[in-house]
Parts: sequence; structure tokens; C-alpha cells
Amino acid sequence: MKRFDVQILGAGIVGQSLALVLARAGLTVALRPEPVRAGGSDDVRAYALNASSVALLRSVKVWDSLPPHAATPVLDMHVQGDAPNAALDFSSWQQHVDALAWITDAAVLERELAQAVRFAPHISVVEGEVEAPLTALCEGKASATRAALGVQFERHGYGHQAIAARLTSSLRHQGTARQWFRAPDVLALLPFDSPAPDHSFALVWSLPDARAAELLALDDAGFEQALMLATAGEAGELQLAGPRAAWPLMQATAAAWSGPGWVLLGDAAHVVHPLAGQGLNLGLADVAALARVIAEREPWRALGDEKLLRRYARERLVPTWAMGQVTDGLLRLFSHPQPLAKELRNRGLTLVNQLSPLKRWLTQRALDS
Repeated sequence: MKRFDVQILGAGIVGQSLALVLARAGLTVALRPEPVRAGGSDDVRAYALNASSVALLRSVKVWDSLPPHAATPVLDMHVQGDAPNAALDFSSWQQHVDALAWITDAAVLERELAQAVRFAPHISVVEGEVEAPLTALCEGKASATRAALGVQFERHGYGHQAIAARLTSSLRHQGTARQWFRAPDVLALLPFDSPAPDHSFALVWSLPDARAAELLALDDAGFEQALMLATAGEAGELQLAGPRAAWPLMQATAAAWSGPGWVLLGDAAHVVHPLAGQGLNLGLADVAALARVIAEREPWRALGDEKLLRRYARERLVPTWAMGQVTDGLLRLFSHPQPLAKELRNRGLTLVNQLSPLKRWLTQRALDS
């Protein structure tokens, strides 16, 4: 049996990124994809990547290879509460950054990562077991290996579904992301350049299960009409540009993120609500942290050393916990139907919008998390 330095289980964006980062550091990596599920449909996911995630992907020569339509900068962000005068606006110009985020085509990013993996000299894509002192679990929230290790995965279901789709609009998006926080749904339109340059959006709409089922049962015309009612036409006339997808929403975290010879990354370790668009950013921050811990280890310490891997877990625990609390708290605040709660949250949005230092701090946290 061939021996490697690291074995990575799961070849999604987090797994492939970890393989490329570790290979560039001179480690030999065995990348073992998960079995392909039958009946898959078109991938309509899009990710909002922050500056730190872009820097990591650029370091492995993947970011700059993306076609222009697959990565759209967010120059402005408009957040609307559930009252006419409650809004929060962010501007890349005011925050002195090139972009607040980059909306990235998930399928294209995975394809470019796979291409980079194919030509990386220290990475081997394998099907079966190999010998390696360290196994990195990047299998996602349903990780079978995590379960086999006996690691508890504490889930809190929200009773909501996220509906994703690609849309075209009669208006130019002008690099503006729009988000509506209401009781009980959260709707985000993320600027995108595919299929229609300057006139496309990626939709992420979080709704209670029953309402999501109703919307998914509608034909395209009915769904488009519901979208127009929900957005009041502020983003133009919206039309579906492909299929819709949906998945249940939860907050979850693994009881342990590392052990002797193994470590968890990405959704295998933690899942947060997508309303802040930070799920993949947290996973790529895991990649950067583990690679740094490995690079800075003592020469005599083995890659699978339990104390070494605990350094990674400690470094990632607080920022991941904090992001989970923020997303969970925002969802609970905006799902509360009582008039007093509505008044407080809308006043809060208006107050934050008037405090430039606080807005700058929030923007920096999102860019760097």
C-alpha cells in the first residue's frame, strides 16, 4: 500500500483546496472523492467569497483561472428590513476595498480546482484506503467517516428550506447585492454575470418548510410572480434562468474537530445558516489554519500528532462559534412576529446604518473571517 503524508476524504471545494495548499508545501496528498450520487441535477449554487478566501484560491493558481462570468464583485449591498424606513447599506468605496465579496459559480470553481488537482505533482486521486499519518475529513455535513469515529454532530434544525436558483433581470445589477430580512423569510439576490452579463442574480431564499414547499410546487411563471411580490420589483423584472434547488437549513457543530491522526474541516465540522453567506468562507479559513499549523509544527512532531491538531481546532473554534451565533441570532430576531421585536430590529438596522465606524468594523470582520 502506497504511503502519503496526508489523506483527504471528500473532493469538494474545501477538500480540493486543502490538497492544493498542502501539495504546494511539499506534502504528498491522497485525495479520495466521495461516491458520485445518481440523479444529480444542474448545480445552481453560488458562493459569496470574502477577501481571505479569494487570496487562498489565488495562492493555488485557481482564482485567476476562473472565467470572467464566474466571479462577480459585490460593490454595494442593500439590506432591507420589514419596515419601509429600515435599511442598511454597505459600499466598497466607503470601506476602501475593491469589493465587499465576490459571487462565485460553485460548479465552475469546483471544475477549476479539479483541473489544478489533475496537474499537481504531489496529489494522487485514489479510490481506496491508503497509509497516511493524517486523515482530513472534508466529506460535508453527512460525513460517514466522522460518524464511524463516534464523533457526535449536534444539529439544530430551523424548520426552514433554502431555495436557490439563477435569475435574469430587466435591470442591470450594477454590482449590488440585495437582501430582505422579514418575518419569517430571508431573501438574497446576489449579482451575477451568467447567463446574462450584468443582468443576472443568484437567488438564495430561506423560508419555513411549508411555504418553501408551496413555492417549489409552483410552475416557473407562478414562482416568478411570487418573487416579484417579495422584492416589490426593486431588482427589476425577474425570470428563472434554470432549475430550482432546495435543501433544509440547520446550525450544527461536531463535538470534536480533531483526534489522533484525524481532523475535520468545512461542513464536516460546522454548519451555519446561509443568511450571511459565510459557510464556504469558514471552510476555506479552516484550510488556511490547518496548513499554517502544519507548516509551523516542530520538526520532530508527526503530522497526525493529537496535540498538533488541537492547535488547529483551538484556532478555529472561536471565529466559527461567533459566526454561528451571529447568523442564528439574526434569524431568530427577524423571525419573531411580535410588534415590539419588529420595531427593535428595524430601529437597529437604521442605527447601524448611521454609524460609519461600526459598519466599517462589520465589513472588515466579513472580509477577513
